[in-house]
Amino acid sequence: MKTDYNALLPQRILFNLKEVEELGIIKVDMAKKLISNRELEIVKIGNKIHISRMELVRYLDENTLELVG
Repeated sequence: MKTDYNALLPQRILFNLKEVEELGIIKVDMAKKLISNRELEIVKIGNKIHISRMELVRYLDENTLELVG
């Protein structure tokens, strides 16, 4: 059974890194590492970094392992 992250995340378009951490998804330091490794796509508004809801769902889906047994 696959987790429906689309239903779990708040209905917003963008989240800043602190909000992503507050949701318990990824800590800010880890998010910055994923961004620098080009594993997470960002939206930059001024000097602030944001991650789209769609990108968070994609990342979580791709990195969720289904348990067998």
